[in-house]
Amino acid sequence: MKLAVIGSGYVGLVSGTCFAEMGNDVICVDNNPEKLEKLKNAEVPIYEPGLDILFYRNIAKKRLTFTDDLKSAVLNSEIIMLCLPTPQGEDGSADLKYVRGIANDISKILAENPDHDFKLIVNKSTVPVGTSADITNIIKNHNVKNFEVVSNPEFLREGYAVEDFMKPDRIVIGASTEQAMKKMKSLYYPFTSHGSLIIEMNPESSEVTKYAANSYLAMRITFMNELANFCEEVGANVDLVRKGMGSDTRIGKKFLYAGIGYGGSCFPKDVNALIKTSKEKGSEMRLLSMVDQVNKDQKMVIVKKILKHFNNEVEGKKFAVWGLAFKPNTDDMREAPSVVIINELLKLGATVTAYDPEAMENAKFYLQDRIGYVKNQYDAVKDADALLVLTEWNEFNNPDLVQVKESLKTPIIFDGRNVFNRRKTKQMGFTHYSIGKTPIIQKS
Repeated sequence: MKLAVIGSGYVGLVSGTCFAEMGNDVICVDNNPEKLEKLKNAEVPIYEPGLDILFYRNIAKKRLTFTDDLKSAVLNSEIIMLCLPTPQGEDGSADLKYVRGIANDISKILAENPDHDFKLIVNKSTVPVGTSADITNIIKNHNVKNFEVVSNPEFLREGYAVEDFMKPDRIVIGASTEQAMKKMKSLYYPFTSHGSLIIEMNPESSEVTKYAANSYLAMRITFMNELANFCEEVGANVDLVRKGMGSDTRIGKKFLYAGIGYGGSCFPKDVNALIKTSKEKGSEMRLLSMVDQVNKDQKMVIVKKILKHFNNEVEGKKFAVWGLAFKPNTDDMREAPSVVIINELLKLGATVTAYDPEAMENAKFYLQDRIGYVKNQYDAVKDADALLVLTEWNEFNNPDLVQVKESLKTPIIFDGRNVFNRRKTKQMGFTHYSIGKTPIIQKS
């Protein structure tokens, strides 16, 4: 099939590349000249494991191309896929200006070319319920016919997006007509060979499904973080509690890891958008309001531990930070807990030196030159008063603790992701603060 993917950000680039890998002719449209230049020069502008291999292969086979010519892309494609940002507005709602703007642009193109073939407009952007109907009305208002609008949300995990796209758990399609559903099932048929389930529904249900899935996962993380704080007070170990809970098949083991709060481009934005929409519809989701507030509070937990340990005297202290991205296997810094924590330490007069395997360039947008950036984790701990682990990259799981201890001024670890073996750190003489576990305090 011939596809136009509008928007070459994270979702658009992964989607376009993976559809091309399955033999489709994909043209990705973007209006950012700098990004477009990189894409045309076969430069992958994001870090996502496995994406580069598919990207280069499909460019070489000429199945994946890039343009800023929206008109040509729309008229020469059977399926027009919207992969546009829906940033959070000041009131928490999803800002649909990009989605509506492109809908208007597509409407004008199709209205000026009334003999166009049937166009299937597929929205993959995360949008409030009713947006598919909104797009349909925008296009109809331009007297355009011979088109359908479908909701087809993505469920990609950053760091595993290629795997998730190529071997999805499920494929959700929200369509209003049999013609649109049949076309979508044909597009996704190659992705079902691994047993992936296609779930058919109306557009409204599809739009709610995306928000519901992300909000529920955010709620699980938040529950475990609250439970972790309780465990610390009563002498329980949150990891052992997690194993006991997760072994119950009704609960399951995923998304039960305590830490310093969720971040990224999806969970914070989607939780707030669902809160806002539910209020507008007269069915306020009070539980989600608490999820959002608790998550904000959790990002400060490690700062409170630091202040308590140093008796509120952190001015002039130097902290080493391992991990800046909001999660491992990505360079995404959006809503990263590290930004909140580091900004608070800087405000208190401390200095910070940080290392992240992939996210340091993006981190500079949020933290500028107010912190130091180093080439490896061991350079970060040199002469630091304590080590903070803020992202659970694999390379942090089993470090040379002898070198860490020798480099630190004082052997203190604030482990915000519970990556270190506490028995080992205790034997080596570290003071070790974790999440959801009684701290190990070494007597001086």
